[in-house]
Amino acid sequence: MFFTIIFTTLFVLVACAFWFTKTTKELPKTWYEWKTEFRYQYLGILGLVDDFKRRSVNRVELYKQPDRIAVITGGNRGIGLRIVEKLLACDMTVIVGVRDPKAAEQIFKTTINADKSDGKLICEELDVGSMKSVRHFAQKIKDKFNKVDLLINNAGIMFAPYKISSEGYESHFAVNFLGHFLLQHLLMPLLKAAGKEEKRSRIVNVTSCAHLVGRINYKDINGEKYYSPGDAYSQSKLAQILTTRHLQQVLDNEKAYVQVIAVHPGVVDTDLFEHSATTAVPWFNKLLFKTPEQGSRTPVYAAISPRIEGQGALYLSNCRKGAIKRSALKAEVCEKFFKFACDLLKIEDFGSGK
Repeated sequence: MFFTIIFTTLFVLVACAFWFTKTTKELPKTWYEWKTEFRYQYLGILGLVDDFKRRSVNRVELYKQPDRIAVITGGNRGIGLRIVEKLLACDMTVIVGVRDPKAAEQIFKTTINADKSDGKLICEELDVGSMKSVRHFAQKIKDKFNKVDLLINNAGIMFAPYKISSEGYESHFAVNFLGHFLLQHLLMPLLKAAGKEEKRSRIVNVTSCAHLVGRINYKDINGEKYYSPGDAYSQSKLAQILTTRHLQQVLDNEKAYVQVIAVHPGVVDTDLFEHSATTAVPWFNKLLFKTPEQGSRTPVYAAISPRIEGQGALYLSNCRKGAIKRSALKAEVCEKFFKFACDLLKIEDFGSGK
């Protein structure tokens, strides 16, 4: 009887934990969707454990850099807001790409103490899921500046319902990857202009440990035949990893002083989880997940830390090297997808800015 009670209690606890941490609010409908959920549950546990074990090293030292210009996407909420706060504390000029610049300016006024910084904040309109908007945003930067020291590709969505953009791309793929890939291409001349041998310019791609369960579906990249929010998200994050690694190889071959880094910010309590089942138990996120400030540390570390100067193609988690998907270590796999992405966007000479 005693063991029956223990077993029943454990079963109920595990079932509740699974139910309230699902990637979507709905119950999986197929065996494949169940497997996807189990993979995410496993990754989530590993991520929480890693965040807890490495909390003492998840630190970044800020220092004054008044001559540097940083560009960040999606910097008006979540970890992006705290990244902007840290960059301004370094006295940088920070250009933030957001959907509603005026609303973003109001948020910054109420959350960031400008008196403590000599940095400059500029908000520009950007819908990173629209390639037309990305091009317009990049042109504005080119018209105002002759260099960019830091590009932080932070904007993103997670586990969202199926949606195709006006240009025909699935929303996760467009927002999390394709728009940022295009932005890197368009701003590369300015990044190269800023880079020096002793202090390189940097591109930081905010990705996720979810890339570990991702796969690139070349035959159905937009999920038109079959769509799963979890698959779409992990595919977009793996895409960031693959292009990070190949782009660094391209830049090294050109002897360009630009380094590209991918980062996993950790399991962070932000509204990225709005489509997941965790919204039913908000105390769970606040109890176990990182705060946005804690989540902002690794992206900023990747952007400014002298400790990793010259070390491109890194994947960082908690300000340390993280585990990367094995297939992503193969140069031919990275190159294949890089060329695929270029073909999608009709980019003939990546980095030319055209």
